[in-house]
Amino acid sequence: MGHKLAKLNSRLTEFIEKQRVFFVATAAADGRVNVSPKGMDTLRVLGDNRVIWLNLTGSGNETATHLLVRNRITLMFCAFEGTPLILRLYGTAEVFHPRDPQWEDLLAYFPPIAGTRQIFDVHVDLVRTSCGMAVPFYDFVGDRNELKEWAEGKGEQGLREYWEKKNLVSIDGQPTKIFPISVE
Repeated sequence: MGHKLAKLNSRLTEFIEKQRVFFVATAAADGRVNVSPKGMDTLRVLGDNRVIWLNLTGSGNETATHLLVRNRITLMFCAFEGTPLILRLYGTAEVFHPRDPQWEDLLAYFPPIAGTRQIFDVHVDLVRTSCGMAVPFYDFVGDRNELKEWAEGKGEQGLREYWEKKNLVSIDGQPTKIFPISVE
């Protein structure tokens, strides 16, 4: 049924590239565990042990906070069509912001998407598959446009103000470091 691997292989990479949704899980030492669904064209496999994910503006910024406190992350993919499969990537991640020198090089892997907030560079140290036979079939209808349209409407300054209001601290009150110094 399931397998433990040290790295991705071509079959699993192809599986990831076909997925329309994936899930991100992180946790600090204390406080809440965060699991978030992600979609749109925001994930790239850069190697057998490296994946980057373009993070868009959202109501929280838990992943960034958790990685500052305890650097561990899990990405999960599920087959909603075809052969059943659940794939988990375990590892650590670096968070990059527009202020970082690596930003432009990493951003070049993605199409422009309004509301881009961070890029997570995930270093995979364990790949785990499981059967996925209980995951139901779903048909992909299309991407939602609401987040993109909302971010376009806010504009750059409006997004910054939103980050200042909603993305400075986690739900447990820990800093996200979305800005280089805290905004008062």
